[in-house]
Amino acid sequence: MPIDPLIANGRVTFETAAHHACDQVPIFLPHRKADEVRQQLAGRPYESASHVVVCEHQRFLGLVRIEDLLSAPADTTLGELMDPNAPVVAPGVDQEVAAWHAVRNEESALTVVDRDGHFVGVIPPHRLLAVLLSEHEEDLSRLGGFTKSTAAARATSEERVERRFWHRVPWLLVGLGGALLAADFVGWFEGKLLHQVMLAFFIPGIVYLADAVGTQTETVVVRGLSVGVGMRRMVARELLTGLAIGLSLAVVATPLVWLRWGEADVALCVGLSVFAACSTATSAAMGLPWLLDAFGLDPAFGSGPLATVIQDLLSILIYFAIATAVVG
Repeated sequence: MPIDPLIANGRVTFETAAHHACDQVPIFLPHRKADEVRQQLAGRPYESASHVVVCEHQRFLGLVRIEDLLSAPADTTLGELMDPNAPVVAPGVDQEVAAWHAVRNEESALTVVDRDGHFVGVIPPHRLLAVLLSEHEEDLSRLGGFTKSTAAARATSEERVERRFWHRVPWLLVGLGGALLAADFVGWFEGKLLHQVMLAFFIPGIVYLADAVGTQTETVVVRGLSVGVGMRRMVARELLTGLAIGLSLAVVATPLVWLRWGEADVALCVGLSVFAACSTATSAAMGLPWLLDAFGLDPAFGSGPLATVIQDLLSILIYFAIATAVVG
């Protein structure tokens, strides 16, 4: 059984729309009638026949779904059946951008045309699905810290137990060291906790919120990178979003803490800490995977534990620094 050139070693090998396009598809002039086209389609081999391409002088005019062609009256022309606004992409467009363009337009196939509007080919449904599946795997891998390729992600997923162990343990030991350091940080403020034990109640919540905001930021950034959005376009917006989220959570938390526990200074401390910790979490979530990759380290195992422990330490320091200044 021949191997589909689209797929090799379990992954998509091409990267642009042109590489996925098929030119062996039904192509007809717009004045041709439905019955005539149906007769000519019978018995002819095509790479894909999910759509009929309507062209004139090599210029793409529209697409006709095979379902519409089969159900059309015999004397209906393709010009009447076609969708003249069918989505198109340029040959050099990234494969996932092309696939998502088809999804957003609710099309099962996508036409590739050059800058002059000339027909290049059609990306058929099975190839769009393969691209989406491959890119989905890569996105999930990046969420775990991979930034290289789906092949690297797959190799790591299939490696032996010993290699899994030694790839992960060093970073987790770093995390353990961070946890012990966090305990030291809390110990530095033992006097403040003895004076106001209520401060200890809110440490887990502030740490959790900061980690959650960081995880959301990482997800949004990875999703943007996977569809061709550059980091520079996302940094400012994501930082502002982190500030807005931190402010919103602080506005909600401060009166709730005050009403529930009746301590205005503790409530103010919690509110300011939530704002500061959530705001810094955005920067840590964007910067750390990039730094690991820049230094040639595999972020797959390092970015998660390291980002978590760094953000936890920052959150604790922020909280107690604010508590020292605010709580009497």
